[in-house]
Amino acid sequence: MKKYICIAFVACLTLATSCKKGFLDQVPNDRLTLDETFTNRATAEKFLANVYSLIPDEFGQRDPDVGRSAGIWTGAADEAEFVWGFNQANNVNIGSWDANSGFVNGYWNNFYRGIRSASFFMANIDRVNQDITPQLITQYKNEARALRAIYYFYLVRIYGPVIILGEDVIEPDAPSESIRLPRNSFDECINYITAELQAAADNLPVTPINDRNYGRITKGQALAYRLQAYLLAASPLYNGNADLANLKNKDGKQLVNQTYDAAKWKRASDAYKAYITQFVPGTYSLYKKNNSSGTFDPYLSCRDIFLDKFNNEIIMSRLDASIEGRQYEMTPYHSGKASEVRGSAGLGATQNQVDAFFTANGRSIDDPASGYVNTGFTDYKAPGSPIATNTFNQWVNREPRFYVNITYHNSVWLNTSFGNIITEFNNNGNSGKATGGNDYTVTGYAVRKAMGLGNWRESNRACILYRVGNLFLDYVEALNESTPGDADILIYLNQIRERAGIPTYGAGAGQIPAPGDQAAMRTAIRKERRSELAFENVRFFDTRRWKIAETTDNGPIYGLNITKNLPEFLTVVPFETRVFNKRHYLFPIPSKDVNSDDLMVQNPGW
Repeated sequence: MKKYICIAFVACLTLATSCKKGFLDQVPNDRLTLDETFTNRATAEKFLANVYSLIPDEFGQRDPDVGRSAGIWTGAADEAEFVWGFNQANNVNIGSWDANSGFVNGYWNNFYRGIRSASFFMANIDRVNQDITPQLITQYKNEARALRAIYYFYLVRIYGPVIILGEDVIEPDAPSESIRLPRNSFDECINYITAELQAAADNLPVTPINDRNYGRITKGQALAYRLQAYLLAASPLYNGNADLANLKNKDGKQLVNQTYDAAKWKRASDAYKAYITQFVPGTYSLYKKNNSSGTFDPYLSCRDIFLDKFNNEIIMSRLDASIEGRQYEMTPYHSGKASEVRGSAGLGATQNQVDAFFTANGRSIDDPASGYVNTGFTDYKAPGSPIATNTFNQWVNREPRFYVNITYHNSVWLNTSFGNIITEFNNNGNSGKATGGNDYTVTGYAVRKAMGLGNWRESNRACILYRVGNLFLDYVEALNESTPGDADILIYLNQIRERAGIPTYGAGAGQIPAPGDQAAMRTAIRKERRSELAFENVRFFDTRRWKIAETTDNGPIYGLNITKNLPEFLTVVPFETRVFNKRHYLFPIPSKDVNSDDLMVQNPGW
């Protein structure tokens, strides 16, 4: 009997820091025998492209159950909400999901399919004997090895301890429920992932060798996932979490270690330090941009990280991403305006997130020295705005990242090709609830981060999955837990704040007094993460690995009173009561897999 391999690839996937089209811009759907697939280089590369194609398209979160591994992470965090009822994040927010939900099955199936495909590729690439060198075979094997470990990382981040298949070769299209094995412990999973990523990285180039190799996994990308795995393992969710004491295999094997281990934080911080020493600033660097006068501009620096396609801050990205759909979600309705500036604002930023951004003097809004005012209006020209507008004082004199991330009432839209369009989110405004029909913001704000400056119908810009800003904040978090008081904490935290255009921490003139102890520094780091990494699919996992989601994601979530016009529109009101309890820290294992595998145990509470 012939064994057939299905080859289907999404056009131009990239994971490079400075990607150009060159690696498999597009391949057709095809169905080939095993011998045909691994006879020549071209068809083998198509198979490898399929392995790549399961890297998440995190711009596609409006309808994540579509096979592109898009998450629910933005709308299911306390930073945002989608207006459309079909969005799966909305079900998570109200607790209306379980082990049979489509997205619960989707991530599990997608990533295990990628794992099996990677192993299958590694086992068969040596059969290729046309137009290929031993060096290229080694490179391809290690790309697949890295991708396999990355997909395991995505699985454990969502489900906790999973089944490690190791070198077992299972046909890629085999149903996941055909696997009959017990779950590995979380520590076993992390040890496997990190060892595999290191082994793959040892045989991968630091940068693409030539244009044909753009889009392929590099050494720095593989090792970046190794770092994230160490950080996850050190975090409270998995480091001595008594709430998971009953997560055991049927033979009694404990799946999450019950003893806190401070050495895990040290392992993480040491790995981050070594990575920074190796790759920063030579390979990757913190992005900065000057304005037209040649002066450093923090607003442009924070905004254009996401618009300058090939900048060196990007460690991991996916070029074949749903940027057009995401920009439709961020562009307000703008009734009566040209279609290029008329969208939905269906991805709304919560008041919770709006309040998390600092004021212009780098302080939280609840700090008496912040200068924050939440009454009255000022004729204010915001960073990046071509004109001043009558602005509610809550949004006046905020840090530059606020204006990069948030579209608020009476702000000027980014695309000025049709004049200065002022967005109105009050009920009868040009982008209000009464005006937009099914397309409006449920919070009174729209997410703006990564929005382009032109027509929202754009199809060629990467979704960033990991960047230097994230790297630095991961490092200082791990370092504060392992070695509180280490000088590197302020060095790297202040690099983020300096780029953001706000005062740094220290004892000098114009600085803010540095946090005085480990707990205060922990709070400062978490606040910085919330501002710097807003809407980048980080907050969802942060609140869970820190075990604070029972507070942050449970109960009322706030926005403005979108059913009213001014001044009542500006009243902060709860728009949703969210449901989060201990079982929600981990996704359930899909029911079909638990039911078909008598060695598989379900996560607690499901």
